Amino acid sequence: MQLVDVVIVGGGPCGLAAGIEATKAGLSHLILEMGSLTESIRQYPRRMRFFSTAENIEIGGLPFSISSVKAGRDEALQYYRKTAAYYHLNFNLFQEVWDVKKEGELFTITTTTGHRYQARKVIMATGYFTRPRWLNIPGENLPHVSHYYDEPFKYSFTNVVIIGASNSAVEAALELYRHDVNITIVHRGEDFRSTVKYWLVPDVKNRVKEGKIKTVFDSCVTRIDEHQLTVANLKTGEESQIPADFVFILTGYIPDAALLARCGIELDPLTQVPVFNKETFETNVPGLYVCGTVLAGIYTEKVFIENGREHAQAIIDHIVGREVHKVAELIQRI
Repeated sequence: MQLVDVVIVGGGPCGLAAGIEATKAGLSHLILEMGSLTESIRQYPRRMRFFSTAENIEIGGLPFSISSVKAGRDEALQYYRKTAAYYHLNFNLFQEVWDVKKEGELFTITTTTGHRYQARKVIMATGYFTRPRWLNIPGENLPHVSHYYDEPFKYSFTNVVIIGASNSAVEAALELYRHDVNITIVHRGEDFRSTVKYWLVPDVKNRVKEGKIKTVFDSCVTRIDEHQLTVANLKTGEESQIPADFVFILTGYIPDAALLARCGIELDPLTQVPVFNKETFETNVPGLYVCGTVLAGIYTEKVFIENGREHAQAIIDHIVGREVHKVAELIQRI
């Protein structure tokens, strides 16, 4: 088996940042990614723009130079790819890690394809975008149902139902509405989530007021069928049906708790937040670290690229035995 100083599980921005910091510190490293480079960003809606400004999602000290203030999906994919090439980061792509086991002073990392690697230290930077929050209702696995929104043109002149009322749901609804899609939003709450980007709120609420986007609040979906879904009002219990050629379940995503548990990391049973040192990010397993949004448990809105990228420096500082970079914002948030 190949032995390296650090294996990084996950090839998103925070995983790349960890690889960069390892390289700067003179440590050998290997990044294992279950998909393509920055797979989560590749799965974002094709016309999505980041909430954070470009300079706040830079890594490795390389400027993210674009003509606008906030980067789009394609610009981010190009930036992170070029950054990885600049630092000559080492990857094994399309290698999904199954577990991490500590044997003496070394870790053995096993993938779902049976490949095995050895490392002196391991950093889990797996994020959360590959694990949607399932509703566990009949019909959730039907072909016209998805937990990921892609682009609007496929859905023009059809009936689309979006389940959820956060940023992703609102952005998808507005884009679909502007491409001649008949949109209905279903949400358990009485209004859109308070975390929706402030500039989207007047846009979506005005479209609702005009009747161009329909909303069904205080309701949950109980069943999805081929051409419709059933919703139940949470206050009255009354059920009704909504026509649906396509359904997007945009209710968020959570880290892979089962993977963390197989690696020996203890998790809070309610929040799924792993046990880790708030300054060094080392877990209850000595030499095994968490980095980026994977450490947020169900509170995925609290950790993102802008603050998650800082974890890498603190982790590598601890590994090489130098003064640890303080990530004060994270300590306050989690």
